[in-house]
Amino acid sequence: MSRQDLAPSRSAAIFAESEGYFPGGVNSPVRAFRAVGGSPVVVREGRGAHVTDADGRRFLDYIGSWGAAILGHADPEVTEALREAAGRGTGFGMPTPYELDLARAVRAAMPSLERLRFVSSGTEAAMSALRVARGATGRDHVVKFAGCYHGHADHLLAQAGSGLATFGLPSSAGVPAATVGQTLVAPYNDLDAVRAILAAHPRRVAAVIVEPVAANMGVVAPRPGFLEGLRELTRADGALLVFDEVITGFRMGRGGAQARFGIAPDLTCLGKIVGGGLPVGVYGGRRDLMERVAPLGPVYQAGTLSGNPLTMAAGAATLRRLTDEAYAVLEARAARLAEGLADAARRAGAVATVVREASMLTVFFLPMAPRDYAEARGADVARYARFFRAMLDRGVLLPPSQFEAWFVSTAHTDDHVAATLAAADDAFRAAG
Repeated sequence: MSRQDLAPSRSAAIFAESEGYFPGGVNSPVRAFRAVGGSPVVVREGRGAHVTDADGRRFLDYIGSWGAAILGHADPEVTEALREAAGRGTGFGMPTPYELDLARAVRAAMPSLERLRFVSSGTEAAMSALRVARGATGRDHVVKFAGCYHGHADHLLAQAGSGLATFGLPSSAGVPAATVGQTLVAPYNDLDAVRAILAAHPRRVAAVIVEPVAANMGVVAPRPGFLEGLRELTRADGALLVFDEVITGFRMGRGGAQARFGIAPDLTCLGKIVGGGLPVGVYGGRRDLMERVAPLGPVYQAGTLSGNPLTMAAGAATLRRLTDEAYAVLEARAARLAEGLADAARRAGAVATVVREASMLTVFFLPMAPRDYAEARGADVARYARFFRAMLDRGVLLPPSQFEAWFVSTAHTDDHVAATLAAADDAFRAAG
């Protein structure tokens, strides 16, 4: 073994120094690899379906900036749009034509967003949409679902208690119990729980907010009739239905999950793909609701960097590429990957289930697909960690948590899928 082999890797050295600057060495918790062990991959660059770390190791990437990189990394058309926009200035704090270009594309794809507002993150989008809901209805309570993540605003960091549905309890230190006291939590896919909440708090619930396809407990699909039932229950009660499509928007198809399932929510939150990989959030919906937002109405929301021209340009360039043909290829490729992973697990005798919706999926180390957060949490996380490390050793980068989604991009080819499945054959056996 050479002296060079004994030297610490560049990635490990960067991470070690980062721990002296950032909590846990990272700027978002999942990046620390605490759930899977080992040192994080420190990415130097990305091209297409691959990322390269600080040591020059190349990985086939299924994180894809947590779904934002639907065209893969450093797409030439998106990069050129960014270059052109940056040459005109990086931000003005004033309206620009770039905002209108992207707004046209968003509303053309999602007609339920009759009026919309750009913000800088999904957290801002969800927080603002619920402020609109409360302002419009004059009600205070909000219903969310255990395991669905809507950003880190205090009142949304609530978890389920005992029983079918309870008042939320804080799931983060620093969040006062009173802050989440008007957040009610139900199990995902449980209409009876929602019905019970609405009956217990008649005409007091401002909104029900839901990920139409859950993707923050791993991918958990809505049961037939669940989303339709939410639409009926909220309409009957006078509450608003808010779809958090920060992940599913433009991932499920051009019209997002609302088009895929044929349901028009009152308000929608978007992010990830809409910014072409740059920081962004969007909230919007019915005209009468959104015209309550300042400067037209009394619901206040503002943002110095909202509608940033670089983000708007990258987003518009991305959405132009997402044609029906592109979505057909994504769907077919993700289906081939999911089916191949399930076959590989069976061959290895692994207790695992693959859940896929459109071009996102999760391999759960469970005997059957989970219906809610409680069932998802029963997955064998130690086995997932072993599977993750075995795949990483074979050049495939997966989400460093059992409870996150894998994302397929248009840059993934049939050959990439085949390479992934070959690695998975070995990795399932190595995971035990």
